[in-house]
Amino acid sequence: MLVGGFLLLIKGADWFVEGASSIAARLKVSQLVIGLTVVAMGTSLPEAAISISAAFKGSAGIAVGNIVGSNIMNIGLILGITAIITPLAVQKTTRRYEIPLVIAITALLMFMGLNNNVVTRLEGAVLLGVFALYLIYTFKVVAGENVDEEGAMPADEKSMVRIMAITVIGGACIALGANLTVDGASDLARMFGISEDIIGLTIVAFGTSLPELVTCIVAALRKEADIAIGNIVGSNIFNILFVLGTASVIRPIGYESEFFADSIACIAMPAILFLLVINKDRSLKRWGGAILLVCYAVYFILFNLNNI
Repeated sequence: MLVGGFLLLIKGADWFVEGASSIAARLKVSQLVIGLTVVAMGTSLPEAAISISAAFKGSAGIAVGNIVGSNIMNIGLILGITAIITPLAVQKTTRRYEIPLVIAITALLMFMGLNNNVVTRLEGAVLLGVFALYLIYTFKVVAGENVDEEGAMPADEKSMVRIMAITVIGGACIALGANLTVDGASDLARMFGISEDIIGLTIVAFGTSLPELVTCIVAALRKEADIAIGNIVGSNIFNILFVLGTASVIRPIGYESEFFADSIACIAMPAILFLLVINKDRSLKRWGGAILLVCYAVYFILFNLNNI
């Protein structure tokens, strides 16, 4: 169930992003808009599906662990690997606003959760409100760019019916994959006597981070690595504000005290990234990627491996 769920999530996200990108191409939306919205949010669809499904089923450990674990993994493991393949250029707005925003909203989530060990519906609504403001900011940034006709997405030759079918099928695969993954992860945790928190922070987090990993590595190999950090940072923002915001509005989510160390790591990772990209070349260099990988390895060994 777990493996089948992961396969459906990955392929479903791929089809959904392909369909959404094709629709945007038909509407002549710029590549910048697609990168900031469809790519970042599309690669986060597995996390969204898993955590929202877990909220419906009352599996708070998986709902929170999946997001916290994925956000740590996105920066430490995925950006670390990608930067070692090729140095990653960092946009000015990403350095000035988006990376600090990730640090701030992670700290906000930690405060909400550890205040009374639950993220309430009201707090979830606050997260969604901040997400709405982030979207407004994103589109204002896009509006401020002078995008010519060459910057628009190339027109897609597929028929609109086929494009819509790909999008709908992709969404259905994501929903089914999320259901299978949550059930499989919960059963696995019970079978081996491991808490749902640990399963969410490790196995589920890795599975749902695969789209980000594939996207970043492919971008690096195609010498388009400048989108990698934007994709990861955008995904982390989406994970906390939209995914956990939506999940906690559906049903208040328990935030166990065991998540304290992981929450600190979730704040530390983007803070380390911020320090690594403040340099003359404005990029995440190969040695910076190695530092991120070492930091992730230390976190995993100290907190998760011992618990498992």
